[in-house]
Amino acid sequence: MSTMKVLDKDYSHWVCARCEQPLQPATVELEYLDSLFNVELPACAACGLVLIPEDLATGKMADVESLLEDK
Repeated sequence: MSTMKVLDKDYSHWVCARCEQPLQPATVELEYLDSLFNVELPACAACGLVLIPEDLATGKMADVESLLEDK
């Protein structure tokens, strides 16, 4: 499965709230209604905490959820 690159912005200046380590692009597996997606998102290399930016969650991800629910 290929990895989708969905972010336009650089999040390297963000730091993890738990570890205070800089976030780095990482491949994350997302699941919704038995569908799996590999997506590149900012994540903490130390603890694995992932950032899903608000514009992604309310934009592209919401659109995909609606499409999957209509099937």
